Amino acid sequence: MSKIAFAPLARPTFDVPLAQEVTQAAIAQLQRAGSDLLLPDSLIADLNGTQAYLASLERQEIDLLLVFQATFADSTLAVGLVEGLKARGLTPPVFLWAVPEAPTGGRLRLNSLCGINLAGHALSQRGVKYEYAYAAPEDPTVLKQVKALAAAGMLRRRLKEARLGVVGEHPAGMDSCHLDEAQLGQVLGIQVERVPLAQVFARSRAAAPEQVSAVRQVLDQRLDNLHELDQTPLNGTLSVYLSLREVAQEKRVDGLAVRCWPEFFTDLGCSACGAMSMLSDGLGQHNPIPCSCEADANGTVTQLMLHWLAGEPSFGTDIVAMDFEQDFISLWHCGLAPLSMANPNYQPHGTIHSNRKVPLVMEFPLKPGVVTIARLNRHDGQLRLVVGRGEMLDAPAPFSGTSGRLRLETPTRRFFDTLMQEGLEHHISLVYGDYVAELQAFARLSSLPVLALL
Repeated sequence: MSKIAFAPLARPTFDVPLAQEVTQAAIAQLQRAGSDLLLPDSLIADLNGTQAYLASLERQEIDLLLVFQATFADSTLAVGLVEGLKARGLTPPVFLWAVPEAPTGGRLRLNSLCGINLAGHALSQRGVKYEYAYAAPEDPTVLKQVKALAAAGMLRRRLKEARLGVVGEHPAGMDSCHLDEAQLGQVLGIQVERVPLAQVFARSRAAAPEQVSAVRQVLDQRLDNLHELDQTPLNGTLSVYLSLREVAQEKRVDGLAVRCWPEFFTDLGCSACGAMSMLSDGLGQHNPIPCSCEADANGTVTQLMLHWLAGEPSFGTDIVAMDFEQDFISLWHCGLAPLSMANPNYQPHGTIHSNRKVPLVMEFPLKPGVVTIARLNRHDGQLRLVVGRGEMLDAPAPFSGTSGRLRLETPTRRFFDTLMQEGLEHHISLVYGDYVAELQAFARLSSLPVLALL
C-alpha cells in the first residue's frame, strides 16, 4: 500500500474550527478509500510545526506528499516540507489540495484556494512538479487522483531501488527484446545484474532430488496430469525453477529476463516456460518474481510495474491473431502465464512445448475480467509507455499453451494499425484490474511520453 504524508496547513487568523472539520473529513474519506496516511499531531501552522512533522517522518517510506490547504497559508510551509524531505533524500510527488467554501457575503473563512496558488507558484519557481485539486473532501474524483498519484510515487520509488536479472542474451532476430542497461538506469534507476546461462544450467543439473520432489508436490496440487508427462524433462523444468529462484535470491533481483531458447531445449532437454510460470506466480515461495522469455528486459520491467501496482502476478505475451469482425485479439505464449490467471472453468494442465515437444509448459485459457496492458517501449531511441485497457473474454483457449481472447477499449482494427505503424514490440504485458490512471501518473512523474491505446 502506498504511504501518503498528509500535511494539513492552516493559519490561526482564519476559522480554525472549520479548518479542523474539513481536515478530519478529508482524512476520513482518504482512509475509507484505503490510503495509508502519515499524520501530524495537529494542523501545521508555522515552521516549528513543519519541522516537528518532518521529524515524525524519519525512516518512513513516503510515496506522496499531500499538502492539504485547510486555510490560507503563505508558501513557506509547503516549500519547507518539500525541501525538508529533499534534504533527507526523499522526493515524493506533491499534491496540493484546496477546498471550496460557500460564498456567504460575509467573512472569507478559509481562503484555501489562494493558499495552493501561492504554494504552486513557489514550487514551480524551484522546479518542483506538482498536481492539484480544488474539491470538497468527499469528491470521488480527487480521491481517485490522490490514489493514482500515490501509487505512481510508490512505483517510481521502488523502481529506483529495483534490480533486474538478465539471464543470457536475447536470441538473434528478437530486436524487440533489446537491453539498454544505461537507459534503464538513467530513466528509471534500475540496476541490471547479468547472469550467464551456464550458471543457471550448472545449478539446474546440481539440484537436489528432494528439493525437486518438494516442488513437484506443490505443483501436483494445481495440475492434474504431471504423471502422464516424460518425467526426465519434467524434472529438468522443476530444477530450472529451483535454479532461477536461487539466482534471484542470491542476486537480490526483483524480476528475471531469461533467454529461454534454444539452449534450454538443446542443452538441458527441457522447457523453461513452466519454471517461469511458477516464479511469476509465486508458487512455492513468498513473493512472485516476474519473468519474461527471450531475455526481454523491458518486458520484465513492465511486468514488474504491473505486479507492484496490482499486488498480483503479471504476464508477458505475444499478440498472435486479430478478429476485426468480432473485435478481439488473441494473446498467446508457449506456457509461462501464472497459474493464478487460469480460467476457473477449465482445469490447467501440464503439457509439452508446441514446437520442441518437451515439458514443462502450462496449458489453460486466461480467466475473464478487466485487464490493463502496458509496454515500456523503445521509440526513436527513447523510452515511452504504452498503456491500454480491455476485457479478457470468457472463452476457450484459441491456441495451446497459455492464451486468451482480449477485447480492447480501442477497436481491434485501430489497435492493429497502431501496432504496425508505431513499430511496437511483439510482447505486451498484462495484469488483471484497471491501473491506467496510475500508469499515466507514473509516466508524468518520470517524464515518459505515453502512447494510449484507449
